[in-house]
Amino acid sequence: MTEVMTTTRTVVSPIDSLTDALVTEKRLIEELIAVMRGQRDAVGHDDLQRVDDSVFATHRVLVTLNEARRRRRTLNTLIGQREDIGIHSLDEALGHRMTPALRDARDELHIAARALSSEVALNRRILREALAAGDTYARALAGAEKSPVYAHQPTPTQPQVRSQTNSLLDRRI
Repeated sequence: MTEVMTTTRTVVSPIDSLTDALVTEKRLIEELIAVMRGQRDAVGHDDLQRVDDSVFATHRVLVTLNEARRRRRTLNTLIGQREDIGIHSLDEALGHRMTPALRDARDELHIAARALSSEVALNRRILREALAAGDTYARALAGAEKSPVYAHQPTPTQPQVRSQTNSLLDRRI
């Protein structure tokens, strides 16, 4: 006896596919946020290997995010819109075809993108400061400029005058 297997084919609408694309982009942005936070932690612990690893992780996520955006552009044309239509134009462009799930995915993607922007700005500032501090320290070690750590100490023949700018502690408190 021959057994007949039936298959069920599910057709996903372009709107559902677009919703999935936005959810995927949001997930990738959240992954990038985690990488940014890990990078800050690595800088704070002077863990150069983790900083280096975070650069590669960032690159990997950005490549994947670029593919997800390419998918979204393709879906935008599939639903009859410009490929570069912004996510906030979807309500007007889709009209009654705009689903609550798509609206939620769009809003969550926007929130994640804003959070990523803040994380990137913070990391830039921290990395810039860490590089500047490292450069200053390296110059001091090489003798290119006076070290703030190893400042010139007065000789015993000179009167010892304490300057508040050279003291690490304010002893008046």
